[in-house]
Amino acid sequence: MRPPTGERFTAIRRTLREHDLHTVCEEANCPNMGECWSGHDGPGTATFMLMGDRCSRGCNFCDVETGGVEPLDADEPENVANAVADIGLDYVVLTSVDRDELPRQGAPHFARTVRAIRNRRPDVLIETLIPDFQGEPELVGEIIDAGPDVIAHNVETVERLQWPVRDRRAGYEQSLSVLDQIVRESDAYAKTSIMLGVGEYDHEVYQTLSDLREVGVDIVTLGQYLQPSRSHLDVDSYVHPHVFDTWRAVAEEELGFLYCASGPMVRSSYRAGELFVESLLREGRSVDAARAVARAGD
Repeated sequence: MRPPTGERFTAIRRTLREHDLHTVCEEANCPNMGECWSGHDGPGTATFMLMGDRCSRGCNFCDVETGGVEPLDADEPENVANAVADIGLDYVVLTSVDRDELPRQGAPHFARTVRAIRNRRPDVLIETLIPDFQGEPELVGEIIDAGPDVIAHNVETVERLQWPVRDRRAGYEQSLSVLDQIVRESDAYAKTSIMLGVGEYDHEVYQTLSDLREVGVDIVTLGQYLQPSRSHLDVDSYVHPHVFDTWRAVAEEELGFLYCASGPMVRSSYRAGELFVESLLREGRSVDAARAVARAGD
């Protein structure tokens, strides 16, 4: 990947610093930061990381710092909304660190940010990439009630490899239950992501995709795990791009996902806005109709 450059990239980074905000693009050293921020036909995609830059969990694949968490910034919801307006985003992705130590694990703060963006920019499409909130339905429900257009939660890997890939507080069934609740209780599109190259077998990937469709997940992304540092989980294998193409075909043509972004450099929020809108148009659905459905419960 080429180093991120250009006026658009510089302007977004400057706006983020002015509002004292974090992005998972920067904190997790995403290789697609320059491409997503620069955009293609639109203003690009930036993924805001809420509730600080330090996580209460220690997943072995993730480059976000663990421990030393700080109190929530009460101004963050409005700061994010102002940044979205200043940058001119039409599609925004919100994610967060895990904050297991908080009484409600930060769910109200996350929901307030969605509503702050809605108040400032009613027309913007919002994707939320949420923690598992330890599988507590009431907390997941707070995000659903805020009315985002897409609600994502990443299962990350196949069932057998949840540990050592993820923190022991995470789990396959727990993540499936979160996704199932999203499908059952909201009109938002449900989304998740899987890393390849951590030791999974093909039949396990197929089973995971099947499990996700069984609970009603609409969108899935698959990407190659890359080791952030020598202290992180080793890469078990580098998956050939043709294999990613095969999984895309299986997900979309055989299993019926709305769309599957699949490739070595794909990450959960990779070109999220563009691919979501393209998939709606391909299905003969309008973006305005998608907005209306997602806002029906507001």
